[in-house]
Amino acid sequence: MKKAFDTVPHQKLLQKLKELRLGDALTKCIGQFLLGRQLRVHVNGSFSSWIDVISGDPQGSMLGPLLFLIFVNDWVKGCILMFADDTKIWTKIRDTGNSDLLQQDLNMLMEWLLAFNTDKCKVMHIGHELPTVYTMSDGNNATQLETITVEKDLGVYMTNNLKPTEQCIQAAKKAMLVLGLINRQFKIINKEDFGIIYKTYVRSHLKYCIQAWSPKLQKDDMLLEKVQRRQLEW
Repeated sequence: MKKAFDTVPHQKLLQKLKELRLGDALTKCIGQFLLGRQLRVHVNGSFSSWIDVISGDPQGSMLGPLLFLIFVNDWVKGCILMFADDTKIWTKIRDTGNSDLLQQDLNMLMEWLLAFNTDKCKVMHIGHELPTVYTMSDGNNATQLETITVEKDLGVYMTNNLKPTEQCIQAAKKAMLVLGLINRQFKIINKEDFGIIYKTYVRSHLKYCIQAWSPKLQKDDMLLEKVQRRQLEW
């Protein structure tokens, strides 16, 4: 989404809170938290005029993420997952009817109050691929979504065959680069200090989110073990 947290309309959010029947006192308290905010810009000792903030979910607060989730909790009827402003929708495609339902969900997203960055929206077919083209339209122009086979998602490389090989390649590459940096910066280092540095800056790349991509193939294991062997050589 484009500037998702900054574009949440306050009045619409408060209306949704009322529909959830949170109680007048709690809704009023949240309204006081959101409404009446002002901002101005300070540059080189000069200040701009104050302007009213009529939209935006305050970031950095404990309440901000919860209010954003409440605002977007009824987007589409299909399967949807969100991490902050990153959104994924999916469905099991058995025929063109399922593809049409997924396209309807995309249309519903584009009709929402928040805008999407269509340049960053992509399609990944997992398993059997039907010759389907998906689009996202802002009312004036329809953008055909790019079909991809690899995507970096929250730091993990996902592929359309669900194999972790690409993630292992990238993790080993980053770990090797850090090992090279350590070797150049520390000409003399004892075993204990190297162990601390290695666990902090190298092994963290090899084990990041490993619960989601644990290597399944022997070649992937060997690739990660290569980093370990290089560490022992140094």
